[in-house]
Amino acid sequence: MKEKRQREILRLIAAYEIGTQEELAYRLGEAGFEATQATISRDIRELKLSKIPAENGRQKYICLRSGEPSLGDKYSRVLREGFDSMGMAENLLVIKTVSGMAMAVAAALDAMNLKEIVGTIAGDDTIMMAVRTREDTESVMRKIKEITGNAD
Repeated sequence: MKEKRQREILRLIAAYEIGTQEELAYRLGEAGFEATQATISRDIRELKLSKIPAENGRQKYICLRSGEPSLGDKYSRVLREGFDSMGMAENLLVIKTVSGMAMAVAAALDAMNLKEIVGTIAGDDTIMMAVRTREDTESVMRKIKEITGNAD
């Protein structure tokens, strides 16, 4: 039951901008999963969910997968601190970073395990990312903007 509930949590935070445990409990209930606040809190910790700014000015949960307990927050911080700009050419995404930060930012992006990303190559201050489709590239750009707080 725990695995199914946690899979549903990951599906829900990917589909909706869920920013509180109460919202998550409500959505879980709609999906047929009854869970206490303590259970949801434990699931959030175990899934290593992080909060990032959402477009509506609130916060929302996001999953940055990693092998270490606090790596999600670290990767999110690396991405925010190292990111400079990005541009797309169809299904290729080019990301500019602070000098010397491309490898760290690429590792942070890889840790997100986004299904849209085929692979990344990093130099000193530039990352070349192959994405499955043009639409997926736009989706990845939106996700990066959400994490970095860049609205442009």
